[in-house]
Amino acid sequence: MKQYKLLTPGPLTTTTTVKEEMLLDRCTWDDEYKEITQNIRKELLKLAHASSDQYTAVLMQGSGSFSVEAVMTTSLKAQDKALIITNGAYGKRIVKMAQYLGLNFTEYETSYHEYPDEEEIRGLLEKDESFTHIVMVHCETTTGILNPIEMVSQVAKDFKKKLIIDAMSSFGGIDIDVPALEIDYLISSANKCIQGVPGFGFVIAKIDSLADCKGNAQSLSLDLYNQWEEMDKDGKWRFTSPTHTVAAFSKALDELAQEGGVKARFHRYYENNKHLRDRMKAIGFASYVSEEKQSPIITSFLYPDDSFNFPTFYLHMKQKGFVIYPGKLTEVDTFRIGNIGEIYKDDIDQLCNEIEEFVGVKMK
Repeated sequence: MKQYKLLTPGPLTTTTTVKEEMLLDRCTWDDEYKEITQNIRKELLKLAHASSDQYTAVLMQGSGSFSVEAVMTTSLKAQDKALIITNGAYGKRIVKMAQYLGLNFTEYETSYHEYPDEEEIRGLLEKDESFTHIVMVHCETTTGILNPIEMVSQVAKDFKKKLIIDAMSSFGGIDIDVPALEIDYLISSANKCIQGVPGFGFVIAKIDSLADCKGNAQSLSLDLYNQWEEMDKDGKWRFTSPTHTVAAFSKALDELAQEGGVKARFHRYYENNKHLRDRMKAIGFASYVSEEKQSPIITSFLYPDDSFNFPTFYLHMKQKGFVIYPGKLTEVDTFRIGNIGEIYKDDIDQLCNEIEEFVGVKMK
């Protein structure tokens, strides 16, 4: 099978050394493996600027959505009510989770290319004092917009609400000071900015908040409290863990440190993204999200005209060694190009050279 450059928000292109960690088989009960789990938990807290006396890191099998649902089912009690802020498909997915779980919530929705409005959020909280939680996606990879986490954090502080942040596509690539923002639950996954492979997600949780959730989950497998309680003993997962993925993630954490940490990775991602948008603009592709709202993770580009055929474009790029993403919007036609993972400026140039050639040959 051909090796492609994955220009997506995850799974993404990983290093050879991360892949090589998966060549060894490991036992879930083995002390060395449990030590890997515990070290990962410690390193995640460091990345979050969090101390172990206030926060804990809990790993959860499955994709990132499993961890989001674990937080929703574990943290919200019958008498609680969540304000779920949405401006993309992944916020909508949280709404769908809440519906499945029968949770009490209100959705506050804005356009996919717009920020949530602070005054409107404050107005909702002032009008309805029964809200206990605020939930928001940080980087909405539906479009590439980076939502204002500092603003929402301040609102949560002012109204004394618990804060749940889906930082799936931002944590590890954008510096997030979890204690300073007073985030109660931050959720991400192995196959995003830390540049591991799919198989588990993780939650960085405020201990006081999580400790109050015993017996609350409506799912055995997704009970975050029970997972934390078991994992805190010696590092053992409650049920069979993705051992190969865990080992690869441990290596990915080492490589993040070797690169210079989150700030250095952010710089690489930011430069990748800026170069991508500049080159695409010169070729004739406009970004859907304005520059000041754009994340350094993934960019949505508008179709240049009605004759543009995305399936043809996608297959052409795949033949050239690049896998990109279709759009997730309904009101406008877009496609998406990610720039996280083991991707550098030379890769962006090679990609854009191929796009330039495609536009010159196929669209004339």
